[in-house]
Amino acid sequence: MDFSEINTRGLVLLGCGKMGSALLEGWLKGGINADAVYVLDPNPSDWLRAQGVHINEDLPQSPAIALLAVKPQMMGDALPRMVALGNGETLFLSIAAGTSIAHFEGALGASTPIVRSMPNTPAAVGKGITAIIGNAHTTPSHLDMADGLLQAVGQVVRLQSEDQIDAVTGVSGSGPAYVFHMIEAMAAAGTAQGLPPEMAMQLAKATVAGAGALAEAAEETPEQLRINVTSPGGTTAAALNVLMNEERGFPKLLGEAVKAAADRGRELGKS
Repeated sequence: MDFSEINTRGLVLLGCGKMGSALLEGWLKGGINADAVYVLDPNPSDWLRAQGVHINEDLPQSPAIALLAVKPQMMGDALPRMVALGNGETLFLSIAAGTSIAHFEGALGASTPIVRSMPNTPAAVGKGITAIIGNAHTTPSHLDMADGLLQAVGQVVRLQSEDQIDAVTGVSGSGPAYVFHMIEAMAAAGTAQGLPPEMAMQLAKATVAGAGALAEAAEETPEQLRINVTSPGGTTAAALNVLMNEERGFPKLLGEAVKAAADRGRELGKS
């Protein structure tokens, strides 16, 4: 991506915790000049201080983009610092869960270009996936800019409407936690079958990571990959008879889990 406009006009990062730091690291590696970055954070980390960016200094008058990366519960205190940049040429990009575009328009001005996004924690190792949606004032070039910035930490998908964000939250936003819990459960099950706990955890982690990598790299669908590894009457088939059970297996359990996360996202969005 061509970052010349950002390097000329500047980029403001409001909040630089784990996600903000992961993004900033990717941007600096990708060609954004440290001198073009202005970070507002009450507790800058030692890593941040070492990057050569502006920290808690006066902001440029019309930066190309302002990225909102504070926790949702801190947004009310943080947004007033950004009001002067609203209703102008600055694109606002939010990675805060549960905060609607309408909320930002109310706080920053109705004609502010705003992109809302939902990233996930594998962004910390460059393996994230982020969904984005813009308001009526975002141009194709605004969306391209947001897309290019978020590609620094993984893949990006573009939504057709903001209400899809809650489904994304249920699948990919909260989804890493489901997989981490699956690793815990697999390791515990391995220990119950006689493996040392450390070995069971190593086997579970590597299996989940390897299967995920294979699912992304292979031309076959996950369904076909599952069929490939399942011999009729074999050990995998015995396990899948349990996991694919319609009443208590993965399809029902994950359906309920994703719906619960999406429903909670909708509730938070209204509050």
